[in-house]
Amino acid sequence: MDAPQLQRLVIIFKPEELEIRTLYRRRNQDGPGPNSKARRREAEELSREGLRQALASLEGGAEIVGTSGFTQREDTLSLPRPDEPAAARRAAS
Repeated sequence: MDAPQLQRLVIIFKPEELEIRTLYRRRNQDGPGPNSKARRREAEELSREGLRQALASLEGGAEIVGTSGFTQREDTLSLPRPDEPAAARRAAS
């Protein structure tokens, strides 16, 4: 069984709860079934790792690459991945 790859992590703050949407993919269809404890653990671990990567990236600084709104604001931050070599980040800039 191959390791899943995190594609997107969306954090939504609601008055009554915190919602984390974890989008990931596998190369093949093998893996835990829906509503199983193994599937929940897999999603939890991917979420934890994604949050660790995001926090590590914030340590290096962020750049605002998109903005929206006046009184209600939505900004989109672009962060370098902490697992990407620095030379590759500079070459991509």
